[in-house]
Amino acid sequence: MEETMIEAFDTVDVIRTKRDGEELSTAQIDWVIDAYTRGWVTNEQMAALAMAVFINGMNRREIFDWTKAMIASGECLDFGSLPRPTADKHSTGGVGDKITLPLAPLVASFGVAVPQLSGRGLGHTGGTLDKLEAIPGWQADLSNEKIMEILGTGCGAVVCAAGAGLAPADKKLYALRDVTSTVDCVPLIASSIMSKKIAEGSASLVLDVKVGSGAFMKNVDKARVLAETMVALGKDAGTHTVALLTDMSTPLGREVGNAGEVSEAVEVLAGGGPADVVELTVALAREMLTAAGKPEADPAKALASGAAMDTWRAMIRAQGGDPEAPLAKAKEHMEVKAERSGVLSRLDALSVGVASWRTGAGRARPGESVQLGAGITLHAKPGDTVTAGQTLFTLHSDEPQRFARALEALEGGWEISDSFEGARPLIIDRIS
Repeated sequence: MEETMIEAFDTVDVIRTKRDGEELSTAQIDWVIDAYTRGWVTNEQMAALAMAVFINGMNRREIFDWTKAMIASGECLDFGSLPRPTADKHSTGGVGDKITLPLAPLVASFGVAVPQLSGRGLGHTGGTLDKLEAIPGWQADLSNEKIMEILGTGCGAVVCAAGAGLAPADKKLYALRDVTSTVDCVPLIASSIMSKKIAEGSASLVLDVKVGSGAFMKNVDKARVLAETMVALGKDAGTHTVALLTDMSTPLGREVGNAGEVSEAVEVLAGGGPADVVELTVALAREMLTAAGKPEADPAKALASGAAMDTWRAMIRAQGGDPEAPLAKAKEHMEVKAERSGVLSRLDALSVGVASWRTGAGRARPGESVQLGAGITLHAKPGDTVTAGQTLFTLHSDEPQRFARALEALEGGWEISDSFEGARPLIIDRIS
């Protein structure tokens, strides 16, 4: 059986087909993804095919077939037996993007099961699991049985690591794309994200596609193409899918870094917190609740009243954490002060993200440890009036020698002017 399948196509012919700008058939795609997962197609050959896709693209049918083949490479979760409707959210990543933390318990407090299989940070973008590990005792790894228990009879919200069995072809291909300069490719990005999200088995999915300097997609038009492609993939797979294009030209909220972002998320759940974090949390919650059959729910009211705080505490306890325990704090701090009075007219998300990473809040390669208390507190955001000598940012790290390089990253990343022309709206567009 295996030999017949493996000999069904010649790898070089598959590469040549896409190299010459032709369509790959469903059978070719099924075979090459399976053969690559098993090791019959080599990394060198898949690198050539990925570059051919990067250069020549794929049509909607090819992308859907590619996504299905990656889903078929591993296991799929099935939440059909749960007594609650399911809704999931995926963000393409940014700086200060702690939205999952208040969002999951908020939506779950309305009787919706929220399975958030999340990842770790790499480079300037933070990882949800790293943030939650700032809570003493909290565990990222859960068995499928435990996930089902929490979603079915527990608090209804889970934020945990995706199991190795979900779309293993994607994990292998992503590592290859990272070292062959084929990451920035809409068909490969869309199929990578959607293969994992569809395999996770939620009935509905809301995508937060970030746009701006701190995001993977810097350009609105390209981000819209990515969002439209992912929404189409979700619909083709029978998953109710909606995407919001959201601004990531400046960091979200006022905390960037693991423990700091958890603290800010708790503020939001208590009815406070920065306006931009609240706005995006409510917007995504409305989309998730509507998709789950609860359009009458009022997440803004629930957030303002602190009603979701009990669900947050239950969610943390269900994964071994102590929601009342003090969060990690860095040993050293450095302040950056304004040199003149005026209005903070620009604060570049990428500069802040790289600076936070350099304080120790992020990792340069998979498997590195992070400093849970490291990061940056933003005391001013674009549009705020500042005076000379006022503290603009506080850097946190256990290792003071890290501050010099963090300051280098911030240099040129912010500007004080006499006036402020206004920022791009936080929510740029909705695609369904």
